Amino acid sequence: MAETAPEVSPSRSPRVLVVDDERSIVDFIRLGLQYEGFQVQTAPDGQAALRMISEFKPHVVVLDVMMPKLDGLAVAEAIRGNKDTGVIILSAKDEVADRIKGLEVGADDYLVKPFDFGELLARIRAVMRRRNPSAGPLLQVQDLTMDETTREVRRDGRAIELSAREFDLLRLLMMHPNQVLARDRILDQVWGYNFFGDANNVEVYIRYLRQKLGDEPHKLIQTVRGVGYRIKA
Repeated sequence: MAETAPEVSPSRSPRVLVVDDERSIVDFIRLGLQYEGFQVQTAPDGQAALRMISEFKPHVVVLDVMMPKLDGLAVAEAIRGNKDTGVIILSAKDEVADRIKGLEVGADDYLVKPFDFGELLARIRAVMRRRNPSAGPLLQVQDLTMDETTREVRRDGRAIELSAREFDLLRLLMMHPNQVLARDRILDQVWGYNFFGDANNVEVYIRYLRQKLGDEPHKLIQTVRGVGYRIKA
């Protein structure tokens, strides 16, 4: 059964469908992509994948080859005419002939298991840039824009210099416009699950962002008392 990712903005967050019958691999990829701000759905076999592609309309499908009911090569071939959906085959088969076959049936890329998540993430983003530039790295909320590739932030055309932590915090907020993000969630996703500080760090960096963005009336980044923060779209 497919799983629904936490609610994110459908207009800006890129969508990825992960298709594999190995639960541990699916969960590993899903959690990593959700942390990076993607919307993620999963499917355990090729037939379920075709249904999800029609309903979810993913920008990229990460697709295992050896699966029940319908294998990954058949799925890739079935959707090769869909110009908005890229395909990355993820397979334990590492022979050159296997790679060639995967690319010939319509896959954009081929990654061999075991794999590094950072490499998979980079390949997903590369396929998205080639296939669907509108789902690319530019985020916008009101007059605020962020280019995730160049890490440039502008408000009303004015360049904003941010530290790495400030950038990550603003990126998280912009990935979830109008949604209230709890302080604990912000700590986990920006500072990391192993961070031993407290929610005061979030408050301090929110203040830094407001100062740099010229948001002293707090109309852009809003405080929801007793809960957390949201960016107003």
